[in-house]
Amino acid sequence: MRRLAHRYEGKADFLTVYIREAHPEDEWQMTSNEKENVCYAQPKTLAQRLAIANDFVKRFHYDVPLAVDPIENPANAAYAGWPERFYIVEESGRIVYKGKPGPFGYHPEEVESWLARRFPAQN
Repeated sequence: MRRLAHRYEGKADFLTVYIREAHPEDEWQMTSNEKENVCYAQPKTLAQRLAIANDFVKRFHYDVPLAVDPIENPANAAYAGWPERFYIVEESGRIVYKGKPGPFGYHPEEVESWLARRFPAQN
């Protein structure tokens, strides 16, 4: 997503919303998380969720704006984002693309295709 955010900088705004942990060590840990040393328990407080988000930003040099869903999960409830999902929202606030839930419905190439049509390259 960072590559797209940089490619379309000044044309489109990008936002990542951190919601529930998809693979917390106290629920459903994945081997890939262990290999990358990104093992966290499911946060129970906003402070814990913020700490994980801050760790992610620092460790992976993530420079796309990142919002954190409050612990009551209102963004996840409104957008059904768990475990991961793409949305494109036009300037008017209308949702013009709603990806399927990840990981199987996670298709950044569909987002890139929409952006390329919306913002054709200038020759």
